[in-house]
Amino acid sequence: MASSPALVRPRQRLLAGVCAGLARRFGMSPTLVRLLFLLSMLLPGPQILAYLVLWVIMPSE
Repeated sequence: MASSPALVRPRQRLLAGVCAGLARRFGMSPTLVRLLFLLSMLLPGPQILAYLVLWVIMPSE
């Protein structure tokens, strides 16, 4: 069984690298993850809080 990439923020990033790190971890396009995050902002919920928490706990590459 192949190991999946670690959950880290890449060195080359747009803002904090959270979306790019999640995209790499789950094998998705960073652009798609960013778009999904922006669309999720239209719904009520703690998206900004989740992003900030991930920014703090995800190690940098």
